[in-house]
Amino acid sequence: MSKKLKFLILDGYSKPSRDQFIECGVSLAGELYSQLLLRHLPDAEFDIIYTSDLESKIPDEEGLKKYDAILWPGCNLTVYHDDDERVSKMLKLAKAGFKVGLPQFGSCWAAQLAVYAAGGEVKPNPKGREMGVARKIFLTEAGKNHPMYEGKKEVFDGFISHDDMITKLPKGSTCLASNDFTQIQAVEVVHENGTFWSTQYHPEYNLYEIARLIIAREERLTREKYFNNHEDMIEYVENLETIYRDPSRKDLRWKLGIDDDLLSDDIRELEFVNWLKKQVISNQSLT
Repeated sequence: MSKKLKFLILDGYSKPSRDQFIECGVSLAGELYSQLLLRHLPDAEFDIIYTSDLESKIPDEEGLKKYDAILWPGCNLTVYHDDDERVSKMLKLAKAGFKVGLPQFGSCWAAQLAVYAAGGEVKPNPKGREMGVARKIFLTEAGKNHPMYEGKKEVFDGFISHDDMITKLPKGSTCLASNDFTQIQAVEVVHENGTFWSTQYHPEYNLYEIARLIIAREERLTREKYFNNHEDMIEYVENLETIYRDPSRKDLRWKLGIDDDLLSDDIRELEFVNWLKKQVISNQSLT
């Protein structure tokens, strides 16, 4: 490559939400993406912008042109609440990314944002929250032949945390993966001059991060009957963290259904790696 690639990472969590993550030992969403990026492209440059902070300077279309790609971590905002200034700000950024033609990638909120920005529809999932592990995600026929899933098994599990879902795809979009809980688990959105690949699940999480996220969401998860009480939650989290420290614990892995597609970085992060190679690095080699 003729130059170092520069990425814009847009973390939409508010300061109180980020403080709660820090208190519970959860890595900040933007930092998870910067770590993911540097694992696979150690000389990458990046800026993290906390878009919900009033003092953050948000780049316009011209400002975006100094970047080679945009990364969108998860977020606890709701994309169809576009009367919320924080949401409208990020919708504007996603649309600008499409217009400028920057490759975009993200997870969870990102899939919904990409679809909504291009004219699709997002609504609450009538089944409620999909939390912890999304089971039996399967590739659609389009997904089986899509470069984001090159080398991926046709059925796998992934880390997840959401209660909204994509209900209608805009023109130029393709559903790449699905499961019984959420109809669209991954999507490609081709809009104006840009392409956005995104998963509803989180390739950037690992077992430790999802365990810490569960602690941060304890009140909500207990109210929604994922746990009966605090002790119930602690036992589950401790089992997850034990497996994270010692993947040889066959007893706990069997009990909780934790397979290599959740434990192996190479398997779990493959969608991001494919995007990086095929949408960003390959584009750079052509310029």
